Parts: sequence; C-alpha cells; structure tokens
Amino acid sequence: MRQHLENGSKSASSIKFALMKVDEQLIDKLAKLSRLEFKDADKEAILKDMERMIAFVDQLEELDTEGVEPLIHVSEEVNVYRPDEVTEELTQEQALKNAPKHDSFYFKVPKVVENPDDK
Repeated sequence: MRQHLENGSKSASSIKFALMKVDEQLIDKLAKLSRLEFKDADKEAILKDMERMIAFVDQLEELDTEGVEPLIHVSEEVNVYRPDEVTEELTQEQALKNAPKHDSFYFKVPKVVENPDDK
C-alpha cells in the first residue's frame, strides 16, 4: 500500500510515495473492509502477492515521466451511445408470469445483503 505525498506541485513527476508496511494487520483490515474472511495460509499468500505488486509499482517510479501527460482515457472515443428505441414492452402480468416467486406486483427473491448490525 502507498501513502500519497505531494510537494505542493501537481505534476506527475513531483508526486512522491511513502511505502506502508504490508503485514497481517493490514490484511485483516482490508479483509474487514471488504467483508472477506481468510484462513491463515491464505493471509500469507495474500501478503506475498501484495508485496510483489508494490515492488512492481516501485519499478515504475524509476521511469522518467517528465513531460508525459497522464493518460485519462484509453480510447479517443467520447460518449458513443446508441439511440434509444422503444421496442415491444411487457405488461406487469406478462413479466411476472414466469417468475418462480412473486406476489401480485413484485418479483420475490432471496435476501442477499445482510445488515452487519443484525449479527
């Protein structure tokens, strides 16, 4: 993980990064934030992967980027949309007809999001 530090200037060449310590405590924090659970063996593998990723990014910092504009978009295309066209519509009754579970107005689906305060 990196911590962004600036020297007052916003150019790409003036951005400096300080290395944060990658340890089991950081893995636990990231797991909690992402609501994931890892076994101890998995934590060790994740820790090594994160260290390799950071080492790769460190190599990129060695490149001279003076005068290189940041890439904002991969493609030169801007807002390529298809026109909206009205097509055949389903009635509410037709839409609900093949649903495994429904009431007279809505699809019924299993709960997929839990409130962490309910635990």
